[in-house]
Amino acid sequence: MKRALVTGGGGFVGSYIVKQLREQGVECLVLGRNSYPEVEAQGAKCLVGDICDASFVAESFKGVDTVFHVAALAGVWGKWKDYYRINVQGTENVIAACKKNKVRSLVYTSTPSVVFNGKDIINGDEQLPYAENFLCHYAKSKVMAERLVLENDAENKGFHTCAIRPHLVWGPGDPHLIPRLLERGRKRQLKKVGDCKNLVDISYVENVAEAHLLAALNLESTGTASGQAYFISQGEPVNLWQWIDELFERKNVPAISACVPFAVAYTAGAVLEAMHHVFAPHKEPKMTRFLAEQLAKSHCFSIAKAQKDLGYTVRISTEEGMNRLCRTSDS
Repeated sequence: MKRALVTGGGGFVGSYIVKQLREQGVECLVLGRNSYPEVEAQGAKCLVGDICDASFVAESFKGVDTVFHVAALAGVWGKWKDYYRINVQGTENVIAACKKNKVRSLVYTSTPSVVFNGKDIINGDEQLPYAENFLCHYAKSKVMAERLVLENDAENKGFHTCAIRPHLVWGPGDPHLIPRLLERGRKRQLKKVGDCKNLVDISYVENVAEAHLLAALNLESTGTASGQAYFISQGEPVNLWQWIDELFERKNVPAISACVPFAVAYTAGAVLEAMHHVFAPHKEPKMTRFLAEQLAKSHCFSIAKAQKDLGYTVRISTEEGMNRLCRTSDS
């Protein structure tokens, strides 16, 4: 791996991938909607444009041997056309650009949501089938995109792909999960959902970035990861609400005192979705059916396959990750 390109390299996970690539002396390009001084300071070059512009993407991939496709529209609310355009058509453009420029390896950032079917998952593995019924456009679009990536591996000799499925990525610089939890906690807008016994995987961001690099190294060497998907996490699930309680305590956020049954939260999500579709389609509801399931159900996965094929190890423990997170003042 000599010259890599990271789509979404200015984002949370992408920027950590860039950092690790540069630390290993890999020339790095970042494709995104803006230029990012932080990654440019590390020696990466920013290519500013739209991932949905096929010509721009194809031109950007010239001379690249490895692509990390991290860019995506995330979230639980929004228009299907936006999720489809960015997550599916954007991925189609990435694949086409890889083929045109004879890129050898493509590592795709996926999500465990592609297999989440609304039921508890304990120690799930990569044999789980894709979900078929979706409560948010993000999950549906990521299933479509992951399938495109992995199917193209089987169809093209000399072009190898794999998908990394990190669960609940967190750490210093997180602009999504941790700040959102803390904001709702400080406003006392967060309620515990269900019986509070659900176990979930979490993934410290540096471990997630390293998993991507390990996948790329595998694709250009043994190739055992070719056409495969991998769950990535800390390897030990946490009780979701105990973990949030600890986070709040360490960040001096008031403890969550209210709790609602899952059925109540799910029904409230359905009602709020219907109301927002009619009266406030551009504003995300405070509760959705998908969010209710995520907050009340167990969803944790085995990392044995990643350990075996990629040599993945949890270098930064959850305890150390929490210490690093709580030493920062940006969350």
